[in-house]
Amino acid sequence: MTELELKYGCNPNQKPSRMFMRDGGDLPITVLNGKPGYINFLDAFNSWQLVRELNAAAGLPAAASFKHVSPAGAAVGLPLSETDRKMYFVEPDAELSPIACAYIRARGADRLCSYGDWAALSDVCDAATANYLKAEVSDGIIAPGYTDEALSILKTKKKGNYNVVQIDPAYVPAPQEYKDVFGVTFQQGRNAYKIDESLLKNVVTKNHDLPDAAKIDMIVALITLKYTQSNSVCYVRNGQAIGVGAGQQSRIHCTRLAGTKADNWWLRQHPMVLDLPFVDGIRRPDRDNAIDCYLSEEESEWLLADGEWQKFFQTCPQPLSAAEKKAWLAKLNGVSCGSDAFFPFGDNVERAHRSGVQYIVQPGGSIRDDNVIETADKYNMTMCFTGMRLFHH
Repeated sequence: MTELELKYGCNPNQKPSRMFMRDGGDLPITVLNGKPGYINFLDAFNSWQLVRELNAAAGLPAAASFKHVSPAGAAVGLPLSETDRKMYFVEPDAELSPIACAYIRARGADRLCSYGDWAALSDVCDAATANYLKAEVSDGIIAPGYTDEALSILKTKKKGNYNVVQIDPAYVPAPQEYKDVFGVTFQQGRNAYKIDESLLKNVVTKNHDLPDAAKIDMIVALITLKYTQSNSVCYVRNGQAIGVGAGQQSRIHCTRLAGTKADNWWLRQHPMVLDLPFVDGIRRPDRDNAIDCYLSEEESEWLLADGEWQKFFQTCPQPLSAAEKKAWLAKLNGVSCGSDAFFPFGDNVERAHRSGVQYIVQPGGSIRDDNVIETADKYNMTMCFTGMRLFHH
């Protein structure tokens, strides 16, 4: 197949729409089910690059959950804890493969932003992954292959219209990229910069302690940032992106946004949240929204008001106080933070510290690097300079 007609472009008025190979060759994908659109394929190709590179760098199955050409989450396939299973709505006795664990963790980091996502897997999609996806609101998936059972399961989603795309894992794109803006064609070399542990050798802080687990987390952060709309900052813990701050003009706003998401991820593990008395039969999206509102000082007031809480809970839960939140957040530690460009001020480090960040990886190169390093040293952090910017637009 040399080209594929699409329903429309970014918006319904942008017609005609298609995708094709400039050299006249075959497309590297096969649509196994559904009819993916323009934005679907932007998510598919960006997310596939992320999981392919993460798999190669970490040596573990990798998955991503994409929305609007940025990852809501990304993770490698480490086993789920009992708490993970509960907060990600996985049955206690469900048997999970490493690739299923990778996707559940990728989606679980920010379930609100993953609503209606595009899923990407580095490995063949199996029945365990398909069964989890079946219960979630998702637009489609890209993977290098599917077991017969997995494909049968996925074809039942969205009344048979769920988008399932298979990509040739051997496909290598052309070294040059082209993009038209306002009738003008831009050309650039593809960003094929390899991200691996060799980028972590330049430790600029007094503390040089960098355990293997932190190295994997830093690699997860960097590869996630490589395919996130800039400016971007990413917090990672235990091989899982727990907060992505994407597309902000100010870097401190990226750091704050990612930090807030990481905080919410951690607060969702509080016993009071895990034990919220939801009504029977509540839909997963409604449960996700209720948890998010419960954790928000602004939104919890209406959620717990008489006449509202009955829609979600069997009994009205006690609010989680500011003091209880602060005490729980103080337990968050061992987090890695990556940035797609240098931190211009020490305030980024200050904000990262509040969310348990112990390890930072960033390009360096600011005229205020000394201030940033000094702030990291104040909290005994380990910080690496890669010398590599990762802007993505």
